[in-house]
Amino acid sequence: MAPKYKRILLKLSGEVLLNRAAGQCIDSDVVAKMAAKVQAVKKMGVDVCIVLGGGNIFRGAIGEKLGIGRSAGDYMGMLATIINALALQNAIEKLGLDVRVMSAIPAAGVAEPFIFRRAMRHLEKGRIIIFAAGTGNPYFSTDTCAALRASEVGADILIKATKVDGIYTSDPARDPNARKLEHLTYRQALERGIGVMDSAAFALCQENKIPILVLNFFEEGMLERAVAGEQVGTLVNNQEDQSYLP
Repeated sequence: MAPKYKRILLKLSGEVLLNRAAGQCIDSDVVAKMAAKVQAVKKMGVDVCIVLGGGNIFRGAIGEKLGIGRSAGDYMGMLATIINALALQNAIEKLGLDVRVMSAIPAAGVAEPFIFRRAMRHLEKGRIIIFAAGTGNPYFSTDTCAALRASEVGADILIKATKVDGIYTSDPARDPNARKLEHLTYRQALERGIGVMDSAAFALCQENKIPILVLNFFEEGMLERAVAGEQVGTLVNNQEDQSYLP
């Protein structure tokens, strides 16, 4: 398949790495599947950037409930994303691909610092980049980091990879009448409080005209179809279209 997009930013939730049944915060089989999907897209000739969450290990919001200050908890969450990034880097390298982890907070022994020009040079050389440690600041989510990095590197699209095949009118697990929305504008997503990404991420993408595609990352061939420009998942952009709304 020929790609529609030259450069993508893939936002992956850290929680998908969790294997509760086995008591593992990082499931090696899931990481291997992620790496294989990244490899498949890379073979299409696409520049790939990745932002991984850290919710499988620690979340700042959870830390508050445990009596940990929000700033300290957020920094702990940033460190968790570095751990996840290293796990994914290892899996991708096993497939013979060149990949770099770039961290927003100093982690000199295991990751490069995020420097814009260096990141662009990696992409020019065909390397995959995993952006870790969020924005490097507390109170900002990895969704916001994904929108920020997508804007900085000039990504053609931000792909929000989930276990659900798009955005629905309500929770499909609880509401049998929930209907999938194939398209939303940024404004509609913000007004409806769509929780798939936070408002800062939506606003950044809106300002920089970066479309957001929400899809089921684990459905076979879904990511490749998305990159090829097929109508999959739910697309969020500036185009006004009321036909998909209830």
